[in-house]
Amino acid sequence: MILSEQEQLRRQKRLDLMALGIDPYPAEAYPVNVYAKEILSDYSPESANFQDVTLAGRLMGFRIMGNASFAELQDASGRIQLYFRRDDLCPGEDKTLYNTVFKKLLDIGDIIGVKGYVFTTQMGEISVHVREFTLLSKALKPLPVVKEAEGQTFDAFSDPEMRYRQRYVDLIVNPSVKDIFIKRAKIISTMRAMFDERGWLEVETPVLQAVHGGASARPFKTHHNTLDMPLYLRIANELYLKRLIVGGFDGVYEFGKMFRNEGMDRTHNPEFTSLEFYVAYKDYHWMMDLTEKIFETVAQTLHQQTKVMVGDNAIEFAGPYPKLSISEAILKYSGVDVDALSEDALRAKCLEFGMEVDEQMGKGKLIDELFGEKVEANLIQPTFIIDYPVEMSPLTKKHRSKEGLVERFELFVNGKEIANAYSELNDPIDQKERFEDQLRLAEKGDDEAMVMDHDFIRSLEYAMPPTSGIGIGIDRLTMLMTNQASIQEVLFFPQMRPEVIKEVSSDADFVQAGVAEYWIPALQKMGILTLEALKAANPNKVFNDLGGLRKKLKIEAAMPSKEEVVAWIES
Repeated sequence: MILSEQEQLRRQKRLDLMALGIDPYPAEAYPVNVYAKEILSDYSPESANFQDVTLAGRLMGFRIMGNASFAELQDASGRIQLYFRRDDLCPGEDKTLYNTVFKKLLDIGDIIGVKGYVFTTQMGEISVHVREFTLLSKALKPLPVVKEAEGQTFDAFSDPEMRYRQRYVDLIVNPSVKDIFIKRAKIISTMRAMFDERGWLEVETPVLQAVHGGASARPFKTHHNTLDMPLYLRIANELYLKRLIVGGFDGVYEFGKMFRNEGMDRTHNPEFTSLEFYVAYKDYHWMMDLTEKIFETVAQTLHQQTKVMVGDNAIEFAGPYPKLSISEAILKYSGVDVDALSEDALRAKCLEFGMEVDEQMGKGKLIDELFGEKVEANLIQPTFIIDYPVEMSPLTKKHRSKEGLVERFELFVNGKEIANAYSELNDPIDQKERFEDQLRLAEKGDDEAMVMDHDFIRSLEYAMPPTSGIGIGIDRLTMLMTNQASIQEVLFFPQMRPEVIKEVSSDADFVQAGVAEYWIPALQKMGILTLEALKAANPNKVFNDLGGLRKKLKIEAAMPSKEEVVAWIES
């Protein structure tokens, strides 16, 4: 591992602190009694409050001015200015704590605790006058330096890959990121409160499943060694929740992780969070009304209004939402009457539009593809797409009045599906036949077709009451409510490709090749990290660059001769 100059300095400071008898990582609890935000909002010079405060947080800046200095501390609530005066910290003859520890051995990113009192500076800034401080954790890596001036941000930590890989750094230096996840938590707590008020039970269902059911998707597969059987990470929790409705609960809900072994893009992550809930003696009309209430309540809670800006669009979450059947929507936006076309004619029409379709796709799959191609992007304001063909919905009750359709709706907002709901199929004979239809699709090559779940059918044979259920994508909902265009922005740790770590030869390898130890950092500065890279280097360039780096790195040893450099490379 190659350490930067800053990293080397910080490691030396850690040793220097220990030599002074200061533990850089003390074990004792630190008794915080106030947060920065509370001080900034409630401090009053007239009332002389906050005269005995204890805070802890991360140092985010210094202004050292001889015998007095200012620093900025960031805790979980925000930032506040600190004022340090040498004679307050060191009232006796020994000034080491200020002159050495504070001024020389602390760095931006270190976590400290401070005790003191609040006052207002001559510039009018509320600050903490520090009487004593304690180092709580020494940072060995420097933070990215993000500068702000006149409302503008400079040198921002903004590279998406770096931000997603090192979310911990992102949260430290980009306060707006933390706000996204606070709102995400508030979305979930708001919905949970609505369900608890109605008396529904929050439950947990298996993540590892012997039968992957409840959705049309490709699963992740694993193996249980003790039972010697394959298991699947769940693609949905629907069938287990409906088993609980059979068991006598009138309303159940679960916030849970789902896993689908499919593509990744700005709106898809292989691991995602979904809410599903099921309520007995209800239908999809009732569920549409409740869905409007949920989205309106969430928007009002987060934004104190029901209109939310998403990109350039002002989305109004107050109901009622318009309703279109999927056939009406396709006809409106593509001119194609799917009800009047056979499977082959519909496939031909899709090919006319330049879509990628194949012979394995049944009519339901073709309708789904056509809808995605021609309709979705037009559904900006919240819109219910209702009454799907039976081929597209193997777990949904047949429509009470429209032959060939089922009682299903999907909610689309800003061109994306956010929720999917049914009047749930509770006829066990019909359900078995639907599963058999899915098996035939699988035989034709559809690797997202559902599998047979005999135990679920058995549960329906004990009678499930009329029920409505819904699934809502929490990640996509959070994207909407926080105005984020990428799902990675609303996941703490989105799935990433493995990080590429550069191969580095050890110092001993370089020494064995004849390189004196004090020249190794200079070679590394040139980007020569391995013996292979050294052997591929140009001797003249290496020799010339060593001259400049010798001065920059303050290497006191005499320059090697060109012949010595050639020997390193040719050894």
